[in-house]
Amino acid sequence: MLTTLSNNKTAAILAKDGFEQCELIETRDALVSAGVDVHIISLEPGTIIGWNGSKWGIEVDVDRVVSKVSADDYDALILPGGLFNPDALLQDKDAIRFVKGFFTDAELKPVVAINQGTWLLLEADVLKNRLVASFPTVLNRLRNAGAKVVDRDLVVDKGLYTSRSSHNLAALNQQVIQQLTKPRVH
Repeated sequence: MLTTLSNNKTAAILAKDGFEQCELIETRDALVSAGVDVHIISLEPGTIIGWNGSKWGIEVDVDRVVSKVSADDYDALILPGGLFNPDALLQDKDAIRFVKGFFTDAELKPVVAINQGTWLLLEADVLKNRLVASFPTVLNRLRNAGAKVVDRDLVVDKGLYTSRSSHNLAALNQQVIQQLTKPRVH
């Protein structure tokens, strides 16, 4: 059973073409069902297209361009993985600035990185001494960045939620929604 939020919360999903379709769509839908205002953030306006299994999937409308938003505008950040998505985003300075913004505030804002979504956390250099779950292709890079890699599907460390696969999206989404309902610590 999903918790419904009584106060307005806004989450950003940062994605580009080739995002893992289920990771973006299921997470977006769970958050919206719980009363969260969700914005799809990308590098340019228009639409982005998902990757679904071994082929291109559905198109999703972009709500905001990353060069024109700030982490201060959002209560949570979702970083879906995907075949092409993270690679395109980590080359964009505005995308990295946006991700870093969620790690500089004194309050704990949930940040979710699913599968290859951790690549953006690596590029933003925000993983030192953080517990993370790892997608196998970045295991050594995570360790070299100072992360403490844990052999679990889902790891939560002070507002940072990392998952090495999309198999546990329902549990991950519920945990993020519960975190959003907690009173803020200033």
